[in-house]
Amino acid sequence: MSVHVAPAPAPLARRSAHAAADIDPAVRVRLVDGAFHDPHAVLGSHPVPGGVVVRCLRPGADSVEVRTDDAVWVLPHTGDGLFAGRIPMAPGAPYRLRTGYPEAAVEQDDPYRFLPALGELDLHLIGEGRHEELWTALGAHVMEHQGVLGTRFTVWAPRALGVRVVGTFTCWDGAATPMRSLGRSGVWELFVPGIGEGELYKYEIIGPDGTRRQHADPLARGTEKPPATASVVHVSHHSWQDTQWMERRGERPVHQAPFSVYEVHLPSWRPGLTYRQLAEQLPAYLTDLNFTHVELLPVAEHPFGGSWGYQVTGFYAPTARLGTPDDFKHLIDTLHQAGIGVLMDWVPAHFPRDDWALAEFDGRPLYEHEDPLRSAHPDWGTLEFDYGRREVRNFLVANALYWCEEFHIDGLRVDAVASMLYLDYSREEGQWTPNQFGGRENLDAVDFLQEMNATLYRRVPGVVTVAEESTAWDGVTRPTHHTGPAGFGGLGFGLKWNMGWMHDSLDYISHEPVHRKYHHNEMTFSMVYAYSENYVLPISHDEVVHGKRSLVSKMPGDWWQQRANHRAYLGFMWAHPGKQLLFMGQEFAQGAEWSEAHGPDWWLLDPAYGAEADHRGVRDLVRDLNHVYRDAPALWERDTDPAGFSWVIGDAAEDNVFAFLRHAADGTPLLAVSNFSPVIRHEYRLGVPDDIPAWHEVLNTDQARYGGGDVTNPGALPRTPVPCHGRRASIALSLPPLATVWLVPTALAHPRGAEFTVAAHLP
Repeated sequence: MSVHVAPAPAPLARRSAHAAADIDPAVRVRLVDGAFHDPHAVLGSHPVPGGVVVRCLRPGADSVEVRTDDAVWVLPHTGDGLFAGRIPMAPGAPYRLRTGYPEAAVEQDDPYRFLPALGELDLHLIGEGRHEELWTALGAHVMEHQGVLGTRFTVWAPRALGVRVVGTFTCWDGAATPMRSLGRSGVWELFVPGIGEGELYKYEIIGPDGTRRQHADPLARGTEKPPATASVVHVSHHSWQDTQWMERRGERPVHQAPFSVYEVHLPSWRPGLTYRQLAEQLPAYLTDLNFTHVELLPVAEHPFGGSWGYQVTGFYAPTARLGTPDDFKHLIDTLHQAGIGVLMDWVPAHFPRDDWALAEFDGRPLYEHEDPLRSAHPDWGTLEFDYGRREVRNFLVANALYWCEEFHIDGLRVDAVASMLYLDYSREEGQWTPNQFGGRENLDAVDFLQEMNATLYRRVPGVVTVAEESTAWDGVTRPTHHTGPAGFGGLGFGLKWNMGWMHDSLDYISHEPVHRKYHHNEMTFSMVYAYSENYVLPISHDEVVHGKRSLVSKMPGDWWQQRANHRAYLGFMWAHPGKQLLFMGQEFAQGAEWSEAHGPDWWLLDPAYGAEADHRGVRDLVRDLNHVYRDAPALWERDTDPAGFSWVIGDAAEDNVFAFLRHAADGTPLLAVSNFSPVIRHEYRLGVPDDIPAWHEVLNTDQARYGGGDVTNPGALPRTPVPCHGRRASIALSLPPLATVWLVPTALAHPRGAEFTVAAHLP
């Protein structure tokens, strides 16, 4: 074992070391077998009368020499690859080992002459499950230790009989590199001199039953490019340039800020691009379309690309498919410098069963629950984490912090929260066991989510967590210290995906207009519970795959009507209380379902395919939706405040019309009107506040440049003293077919080219 082939030794006096007393036969067997918990007690340098005994394990070696500054001592071979001898050398003096193999000789400092490189405080915090910077303690770390450069390897495997580090530097044979167990912590450690960044490695773990498996490092910060599975010793050299972004991102609470999210699967957005190449294109695209944030489907390493990243094996390493961890940091840095926030999908609900990863990591269920009814995820063939084990909870909480602190991620969208919260999730009678109170709630998962959110918000200013939670669990976005009616504290998330709004509104819009009057309540019901949580309105990747069709293909009618419905729906969505999220491809009305194999159909934007009136028009609309949205505080400042919304007309089922007012914190209104029927409604009267003299159209999804019929309302729409919809004043306007119109007080409408927009309110 070593790293470098040794040069020819300098001419020094060569002496034979005296024979040393043999070690206990039982210890010898366990040591050679790799199942000994304290190899440093036997290997390395140990004081004896008149000097030291140096002992090393070098299976397959012809000879071993101990080299000091002034002498060379040849160690006798005592069998089983063990070499040992007594040398008249001061205890603790440095030395190197030169090992002769049939094909070459290698020389390095002896790993077993070093004290533990992990401190007692680290071990204490790991044992308590409270090490918030776990990635600094476990994993592979290049460091200087006792004056020597090398890499410290540390791994948690409490029930292992033995652990050995293997890698390119051992020719993947761990016989010479057994690790030591550090007390009762369950942590194994070895400092290997001369090892630096870029080396590949794994841990060979001997389980309680004697089985041996090589596992990737759970705390590896770099990995091989799949399908290869080794971990990589990584050292970051990235110098962050996003100081201004990081200092300002927490100035305005996310609930009171514009939050328009573009969801991206990085490997397929522009297939073949690396992180650094994406940094040249993605920020510019998002800036052009005026999105405030980008959300990345899971970036953590995963073996199967078809899982889209949702079956993670390397929780602390960005996928090597697109580059190095520093390359990924460069992408985030570039996005921040462009003023774009970065959210990342995070998957603490489950992990795959690959036997080289987390599954039965120390020979028994460790990261997963020991009860098979609690560990097997019924939907995905994966394993669920044991949230009741403090070290596992620590692994996940620290992982959330790791991405936000080390990679400057601005928020985590937590996947599959419902599957974590319920013991009977996707399970039939007899396939689950109740909690200690006889209920179906997974109390350990509740504790974990509360701890994760509380810790993240305490340590990372400006961060946001978003729950993908599909049930009516009470208090998902309530603070953890506030107890709800069910007796649970809030989960502490900042935002929650509004799955109810998504399902209801997509069902409504998929019906032919003639039938929509029977489903009118599907568009209004969301306002019954709109302020029960802090919501995001998601049209995500899940809604445009597996036979669900793309957004525009869900719409009824011919191609013109489909696009008109698509545009009207987006206008309704952007005006509705809550933040927005749109998956890539839907911003230009891609007709095909998304496929990770080829990504969005960018060719649709080529003018040669008639894209100017079709797909480019929809993209232009999304650009303008975001532009007006960002400039209009009424659309985002009071998303979580009932005073920020009021219906003008919510019961016009026969007309397929919805009209409502959004109000900024200072009371400034924006009027949103959607006509989901295919007919023009001339002189359609709507009640409006009587203190606003006139209104101006600032967005109309039927404009010709978006691909519409250009039924617009030019000029001012004056208020008239005609009572309507319970108000003393009203306006009359033309409602385009299958379209959404936004209006603001004329005093706020500023010219923008041939159109009008809202006067900018943001600094």
